[in-house]
This record gives sequence, structure tokens and C-alpha cells, in this order.
Amino acid sequence: MNIRTLWICLAIVGKVFIDSCNASELSSLGLHVIPYPQKVSLGGEAFVLHSTVNIVLDNGSSEVDRKTAGLLKQNLEEKWGIEAIVTHTKGNSNIILTSLAKSNKIREQGYQLKTSEDDLTITSKDEDGLFYGIQTLLQVIKKSRNKIYVPAMHIEDWPDVKIRAVHYDTKHHQDKASYVKSFIRDMAKYKINMLVWEWEDKLAYETHSEIGAPGAFTIQEMQEFTSYAKEYHIELVPLVQGLGHVSYILKWPQYRHLREIEDSDWEFCPLEEGTYDLLFDLWDEAIKATPTSEYIHIGSDETYELGVCDKCKAKALEIGNSGLYHLFIDKAAKHIGKSRKVMVWERPMGWELSKSPIKNMKPHKGLVLTESYDYSPENNHAALAKSKGFEVFMYDPNPGIEPLFLPYHYKEKKGEIKNGSLKDSYDFLSVRAGAPEFDGMINTSWDDSGLHNQMWMLSFVTSAQYSWNGGAPSLDEFENTFFANYYGTESKDMKELYQLLNEGAYYYYATLERHVWHAGDIGKTHLPDLPRGQYIEYDPFWNREYLEVVKRSEKMQQKMLRASQIIAINRQQNLENKYDFDIYKSIVDLISHTCLLYQDLSQLEHTITAAHKQAFTNRSEALSYLKSAEQIIDSSLERREQVYSELVKTWEETRLPKGLSLPEKKFFHKMDRSRHFANRTADMSYLILDEQLLDLEGYLEKLRQYIEAFKLEY
Repeated sequence: MNIRTLWICLAIVGKVFIDSCNASELSSLGLHVIPYPQKVSLGGEAFVLHSTVNIVLDNGSSEVDRKTAGLLKQNLEEKWGIEAIVTHTKGNSNIILTSLAKSNKIREQGYQLKTSEDDLTITSKDEDGLFYGIQTLLQVIKKSRNKIYVPAMHIEDWPDVKIRAVHYDTKHHQDKASYVKSFIRDMAKYKINMLVWEWEDKLAYETHSEIGAPGAFTIQEMQEFTSYAKEYHIELVPLVQGLGHVSYILKWPQYRHLREIEDSDWEFCPLEEGTYDLLFDLWDEAIKATPTSEYIHIGSDETYELGVCDKCKAKALEIGNSGLYHLFIDKAAKHIGKSRKVMVWERPMGWELSKSPIKNMKPHKGLVLTESYDYSPENNHAALAKSKGFEVFMYDPNPGIEPLFLPYHYKEKKGEIKNGSLKDSYDFLSVRAGAPEFDGMINTSWDDSGLHNQMWMLSFVTSAQYSWNGGAPSLDEFENTFFANYYGTESKDMKELYQLLNEGAYYYYATLERHVWHAGDIGKTHLPDLPRGQYIEYDPFWNREYLEVVKRSEKMQQKMLRASQIIAINRQQNLENKYDFDIYKSIVDLISHTCLLYQDLSQLEHTITAAHKQAFTNRSEALSYLKSAEQIIDSSLERREQVYSELVKTWEETRLPKGLSLPEKKFFHKMDRSRHFANRTADMSYLILDEQLLDLEGYLEKLRQYIEAFKLEY
């Protein structure tokens, strides 16, 4: 034990003070705090929680503070078995809460936490700060053999970024209400204070009822979510796509005339009045569904065919495509800007950079810009927007659209290995947190590839950490802290598991035809040649053609066996968020099945080869090999069904069936213009679609027909 560690240990129980304690030092004491506070000093006296604890509020405490105290009481009782009494009077063991501090040292949303032998005090100057102080408190409670206590410490804390938003994308799935609430609680724990919910057809619109999918949340249910989020100091912001990304609207035949291009349901024509009549209805209902929100997000990015129809082409000659975009945004903002600040995915600031007449346009002042920008000093669009009075959110780099799992540790791009999303987020946020041009941060979770929302948790929490405190901890310290904080200190080998899932997801994406949706011509996996004729003739090309992918599959299968082992070990531990490991297992099993599929196809050809060699000397033995080939395919299909069924069952513990149809309303599925991986099928079979396209079933039927003919004719 070095001298600093010794002093830290003494500080837990004595009067020694250690200033500027870092995350590693806290972790060594079993304290894994996210976001890491701005200032932590160890020393003074530890606070011991007795079997009964008083939660002492100010006499003039607000209803919000009373709810915050109630959440603390609930947690102490459910997790620690401590009887907690919310009161205005001190007793023998007290958690004193005040949000009425006058100190200039306490910043907006900030708090101070200080321990003494009989009291733990959380002081803030606003209701948010008190709530965040309690979130930290709940992460620093420890249990020894004979006591529950908070180590001796003094924390001063505040956020670097005022608004810390997570983009919750449910365009290709619908989570159950219980999951939505648990997700809100998880985000609140890490001091996220805005949830931008891209729900598309997951709201049961009343004015255009066909647009809402079967089982969509009603306006009343969304109002309940909004109220529930507010109790956890989170603003629920609706995101209802506007100009682009509107296949969920324009797939309906009755709105075909509003398309920019008749054959593409991806975007509206901004010069059609009916566009605004329809969108205003949807936006008004979204506002009604989120009554206490200050913002609404209207998306409107990726307008691929803007300026293509005859009317827009003519208008674009006057103001350019950027002018068409801002014409739409301005008209939208004038309608909904009366009651909400209007967020858009917007880049670049065309009215400043363009040489066309748009430079003279005056964009709507109520806009909030939430898209990525060039932040270089010589071309800082964010600073320019801020100088013109706009709110600007920094856009935490999107982790990726790979299926199954996120590229947290590395990314593959055109054959090159690049930094993973963790490093990208850290590099981006740690430098810009607290920069004056930013009013907020938004982390995006595009649902294009249909990941389970739990797979985004590390991404969400990374953004929560470095938008709250961009200065600490280091990325390695944070990652280790996350696993201990989110899953528990008994979790094992989690970083290795995430690295294996990262690698396995890329393997899955590269095999069969899955990557074709965003990579173009990448080749195609074929089936081995079917036998023919009386001597079991065939073309023995498959194992030569696919030698490398078979070798890679064999190696990946071994890695997935290791991933399965880590999952099994952790499922036996007393951990938090154990459902994640069920999802991990479903992912690993699907990747493993793909590995085994290639090995099956390799063995299939080898077996047909063996049958061919026996065809001249031992017809009975040849038939036996043919039957073995039949069994290889049969077993592979059976394994696929088992793996797929178990995955669907696991994922649907927290979500409605994808593409759900009800007796009173059928789901209308249509592939979108952007060919999203998760939207290739109405149901979850998008995950096995590429294997289904091989038509192993058809191959098996033809092989069986050949076997019967071989028995009868030869």
C-alpha cells in the first residue's frame, strides 16, 4: 500500500483530508460514481446509516423536493432495508436536504454533499441540484459486515453542460411501458435531463389514425410518460420527423401526392400545402402528448431528393436546395414555434455559407440546432450560430449502424481499423464540455439496424459522464467504473465481453449478404452444388471459394464460446441489470449459429464428395453419405429456428412483437427508401433474412428428391 492509499483509507474513518481524489482512488475504495463529481475530498467523519434514518427537508420545501425525498426513501428501503422517515425534524441519523442555499459557490444544477458522524447534508440552490445530489449519494453508500455507511467525504459538483440529452429511437420497434419507465430511471441515475423520443408511428395519432402502428401508445399514455419523466427531472421531447425520414407517413397511398418524388416515400415536397396541413396535425398532437415540454424536434435530415420535382426544381433555381430546406423549416417553426422551441437536425448554416440568394434569408430565431458541425477554429459553425442567437447542441458522434452490437472498441471502415465509439465520444466531449457556444449535448441512437435499446447503455452513460464533467476521469477509468457501477462489483471480464461482441457483430455483418445494404456490391454466399446423375456428379468449388470465411468462422466460433462462458459466469453472480446478459446470450448464439452455418456448408460439400467417391464401388455407402448430407442441413435449419425463437422471446420481454397486427388493425409494412437493415421485414426475421435467402429449405427438398431417385433408379 503506497502512502497516498494509506491516507485515503485513514480519511474514511478519521480527520485526514485528501483533496482532489480521482476516480481510480475512489474505485479502489469500492466507490464507482458516474458522472464523476467535479471535486471530491476524502476526510472528516463517515456517516453511518442506522436502521432508521430521518430524511430532513426544509420547512418550505417544494412538492418537487418532497418527491425527490420520497424517491430516496424508496431506494433506502428497497435496496438497503433501512426505514426512512421524511420529516422536518432531526433525529439520531439524518440525511439533511436543502435546495434553498444562497451560496455563490453552488452553481445551477449543482450541489454539495458532506458527511459527519450523525448527519449527511446535501445542499443545492435549485430542485435539480438536490435531485442530482441524491443520485450521487445512492452511488456512494457502502456496506461492511456490521454497518451501512457513506465514507467520510465532501463533494462539490455541477454540470459542464446545461442540457444533457439522449435520443431514444423507436422507429423500428416499440418498447413496453414498463421498459420505458425503467429506461427513464436509468438515465436519471446518470443525470441525463432530456429524452428526445423519436417515436414515428408509435403514437396513436387521433387526427390521422392510420399512421399510428397497432399497439401504439395513446396520447394519454404519452402524457403519463412525460409526467413520470418529469418526476425524475427529465424533459421528454417528442421527435416527429418532418421533411425527410417520413416513410412511416408517406407509405400510405392517400398521401402519395405529397411526395417529392412519386416513387419515393422518404420525403415531403416542401411546396405542397397539404404537407403542412398533415404535419401540423401530427406536431400538434405530439405537443398535446408532452404537455410540460419546452421543445419539439422535427428531424428533417437526409433529404436525398430535395429539389427534384418540377415545382421544387424551379424554386431551387432561385434559392437553391438549402433555401428549400429553410423555407420548410421556417414555415414549420412559425406554426409550432408559438408554443415550443423547435429542434432540427440542421447543417450547415446555409444562409451564411451559400452564394445563392438564401444568404439574405432570415431563418426563424426559435430554432435549436442539434446536428454535427465543423468545430475547427477557422470554420466554427456552432459559434456562428450561437452569435446569431440560436441554441446549439453538441452532437456526440453517432456510434454506428452495425447490427447486434455497437463498435465501442474499434470500427471497421473500408478495410481500415479505426477508433471505437467510446474513444470518439471521449475525444469529442472532453474537449468541448463547457464551451460557451453550446447550450446542450445530444447523444444519438439511430435504430436503423434494430439493436436492442440496452445495447446503447454504455454509449448513453459515456455521454452523460463527459457532458457533466469533461475533465475526469480518463477513458480507461471510466469504462472500468461503468462496469462496476452498472452491473456491480462482482461482474467479471466485461471489457473482454464487449470486445468479443464488437468483433462478433462485424463478423455477422460481413457474412452472407447483410452488409450489402450500405456497402453495395460485396459478393454473395452460394450453396454447395447439388448432386446429379447416377454417379453423384457435382462441381467441387465451394470449399475452395469460401476457404477463408470458413477459417474465420471457426476462429469466431471459439471466440463466441469464450463470450458464452463470460455470460454464464456473470449470470450466476448477484448483479444489477441481469437482463442484459440474456440479450448478450441471444446475440452470441446468433453469431455462433452463423459460424456453424459456414462450417455446415463446408461439411455438406465434403460429405457429397465422399458420396461421390463411393458411387462407383459401394452404392449403399454412397447412400449413407447422402443421408448424412441431408441430416447436416436438417440440423442447421433446426438450430436456426431454435436460436431465432429464443432471441425473439428474450427481446420481447421488454417490447411488443415487431410488426404487431391486431384484429382491429393490421400493420402496414413497406421497405423504406434508405433500406434500413431493421426494416427489411415487418417482424424480427430481418436478423436471419440473409440466411433465409439462401433457401436451404429448397436445397434440402431437392436433395431429398435426388436421394429417393438414387435409391429407386440406381
